[in-house]
Amino acid sequence: MNKMLTAAVMATAGFSVASEVAATEWNVSVWGKRRAFTEHVERLAELVSEKTNGEFTLNISYGGLSKNKENLDGISIGAFEMAQFCAGYHRDKNPTITVLELPFLGVNTLEEEVAVANAVYAHPAVQADLARWNAKLLMTSPMPQYNLVGTGDPRDSLAAFKDMRVRATGGIGKAFAAVGAVPTSVTATEAYNAMESGVVDTVAFAQHAHLAFGTINRADWWTANLNPGTVNCPVVVNTDAYDMLSDSEREALDSSVSESIDHYLANYGELLAKWDDVLVEKGVTKVEISEDQLAEFRTVAADPIREQWIADMSAQGIPAQELYDLVMDTLAAERK
Repeated sequence: MNKMLTAAVMATAGFSVASEVAATEWNVSVWGKRRAFTEHVERLAELVSEKTNGEFTLNISYGGLSKNKENLDGISIGAFEMAQFCAGYHRDKNPTITVLELPFLGVNTLEEEVAVANAVYAHPAVQADLARWNAKLLMTSPMPQYNLVGTGDPRDSLAAFKDMRVRATGGIGKAFAAVGAVPTSVTATEAYNAMESGVVDTVAFAQHAHLAFGTINRADWWTANLNPGTVNCPVVVNTDAYDMLSDSEREALDSSVSESIDHYLANYGELLAKWDDVLVEKGVTKVEISEDQLAEFRTVAADPIREQWIADMSAQGIPAQELYDLVMDTLAAERK
């Protein structure tokens, strides 16, 4: 006899229905539309449902529960049980993980991105930082290095970046500011309109976002090798909701993270393989920045911004140098 039928019979007979027969449903707040950036969340929902025979489900909402910059606040008050957010949207709320958004960290692959994020997420100071929001870090959303799409003449030198209005958040925004550009932190969902209306000349995104949010459709050119950094976007769960799961539900959730990330990496790899075809199809010119200009960009942006970040975070009592060293040591270990 299935659980629903058993419950109905018990209720008819005058018995109270035990709480364990009730299915567990979690609401998950993401934004935009389903895309490469959310495929691990989608796969996680599939796996959790499969492993619990549908007794634990994740209801994924694309913008219906919260604005993307308010997802961490929603988690903190239990408005929903799981959410995705990006550190650069609110640096003061999650200062420890902004180490992963420093420019020119040298992360070259999505696998390296996963490794450094997992190492940082596991650090006690980072877990304590997110615990202030009643949030438990579940998994990262690994993204390639950002690059620009822009309108008008290609910008292929630091001199051309001067006064360039660019949609860029976090450390990437600071890197562009260091070479005289004017960054603005409009959200991903606002980027197309900002580009269309002329609020920005250029937009810094990973490839999937240029597709998903339509900025590639406004573009005349794309920088193939600027690679100034990326943003870090964790998926977190409300700690109280996590603690209320049964042992089997918690096991179903935790054991599905690795496979969900593997699915994300495979899916993103297919997108990257097709990227050059997308550029040709949409008539977008690929711009290569010279190595001497890249070296100058790193000199101007990477070292000063990193040192300032370490000083600022250390003044707040955050083990900043330790977190930065953790990223570098993890990268070295991953490459062995």
